[in-house]
Amino acid sequence: MVESTTTMLDKWTSLVNSGCQEVDVEREIIATAGEIIAKTSFGIGYENGRQVFEKLRAMQFTLFKTNRYVGVPFSRFLCPKQTLEAKNLGQEIDNLLMTIITDRRNSNGGWDVMNEVLRLYSPAPNVQRQTREDITVNNLTIPKGTNVWIDVVGMHHDPSLWGKDVYEFKPERFDNDLYGGCNHKMGYLPFGFGGRMCVGRHLTTMEYKVVLSLILTRFSFSLSPNYSHSPSIMLSLRPNFGLPLIVHPCRVVVFTLKIV
Repeated sequence: MVESTTTMLDKWTSLVNSGCQEVDVEREIIATAGEIIAKTSFGIGYENGRQVFEKLRAMQFTLFKTNRYVGVPFSRFLCPKQTLEAKNLGQEIDNLLMTIITDRRNSNGGWDVMNEVLRLYSPAPNVQRQTREDITVNNLTIPKGTNVWIDVVGMHHDPSLWGKDVYEFKPERFDNDLYGGCNHKMGYLPFGFGGRMCVGRHLTTMEYKVVLSLILTRFSFSLSPNYSHSPSIMLSLRPNFGLPLIVHPCRVVVFTLKIV
């Protein structure tokens, strides 16, 4: 948020210094808000986010032109031009989003350690869902309206999904696969899935990258003899007796932090 806003203000400063005193603030604010949403909510870059939000804005104006016909039978035939424009814009938006999704699936950002930690020690040990209709899983029938608890920890530690080395800490399993080589694409759920997926997942991973990177430039750690391994569930997975570590200062290094 700070970065996006600072970029906008730097742009305004350049315009003012060049003699341009007028800025379309509404347009600039919308563009900046779109960039912030794109980065924090969807984890995508500025250019992809800009394209999606511009298409959505065009869709908004197109639909506004025909909203007085909403509810009128065969209304799509009364405004064929706007109907076709809306259909084409919808297809373009779908294509842009699918490109973004495909790119995300094909990249892991080089953060295999984080992904493996999330597999072994999921922040949300379970997720809850309610069946919208009767469903059958193998020989078990689950009636509509049943509240179901999904054991994320059990799935992340299932040898049939991850192999015999499921209990080993192996970040390299995520080297070439966003799902860590899991035998089922829904077997890796550190932040849930679907429309109820954790809305703060991208902000969380960004915070992890920033904070951990800064910490490791100044300190290294080793396990304290007072540490007792006892994970417990308190809404999220937490160490029952804290996380005492021995802190070792590192040599100060000047660096540039780049968030991938």
